[in-house]
Amino acid sequence: MSRPPRVKYLKVKDAKRLGIGLDRYPSFSASGSVTGMRKLYYGNDAYLVRCGAYIYKVPGEIYDRVPG
Repeated sequence: MSRPPRVKYLKVKDAKRLGIGLDRYPSFSASGSVTGMRKLYYGNDAYLVRCGAYIYKVPGEIYDRVPG
C-alpha cells in the first residue's frame, strides 16, 4: 500500500501572494483528524493543504504550487 501525500503548510499571506484562492475548495477545521477525513470523505490520494485554521482538499496543480 502506498503512502498518502502529506499535508503541506501554507501561510495565509503566501496564499494571497501566490494567488491561490483556497475558499473555492472543500475544507475542514485544522483541529480535525486528517486521517479520519481522508477515510471518510477524500480517500488516500487526496492532496491536502493547511492554511490558517483550515485544511483544504485541493487539486494536484494547486498542491504542486505550494512550496515545501
